[in-house]
Amino acid sequence: MGTLTRIILVAGLLALAGGCKFAPVKKSGEAIEPPPPVAEQPAPEAPQEKRYVIGEEASLDVSALSDPASPLAKRVIYFELDSSQVDEEGRDIIGRHARFLAAHPELSIVLEGHADERGTREYNLALGERRAKAVRQLMVLQGVDPKQIQVISFGEERPVALDHNEAAWRLNRRVEILYSGY
Repeated sequence: MGTLTRIILVAGLLALAGGCKFAPVKKSGEAIEPPPPVAEQPAPEAPQEKRYVIGEEASLDVSALSDPASPLAKRVIYFELDSSQVDEEGRDIIGRHARFLAAHPELSIVLEGHADERGTREYNLALGERRAKAVRQLMVLQGVDPKQIQVISFGEERPVALDHNEAAWRLNRRVEILYSGY
């Protein structure tokens, strides 16, 4: 066997022996010490549900955008037939998002305007745009920088309900608030 091979073999055996854990040998009559007690770890607490207070959206961090319990979870404003007038519930939703956006100028949104299938394609595109611009105007009046808001209309092209009745049409007359990157 060559010298190099012997050195490698001896080095390997030493490395193997060095990695083994040896327990001390007990002499007769010697008491064995019990292992130290393991400190009891408290059981992990169940994650607590976040509670948000309406009106404090400005203090929320961006993680609130992906939390379904957040007041920012509602992102759709619905409209009456042939109208771009925002109702009370819609103004409440817009107000929450406006306060949040004003406090977070690094964020931006897209307002998507939609209409139901009644009316011509051109009319519905214009109606969707009027709806999205109405939401934009309310947000700007509440302190949102206009540069944070992009408006787009899809008219009747992207329905969420495909039936041809009032219940479906009601769901399709909307503006959706979409946060960029969320």
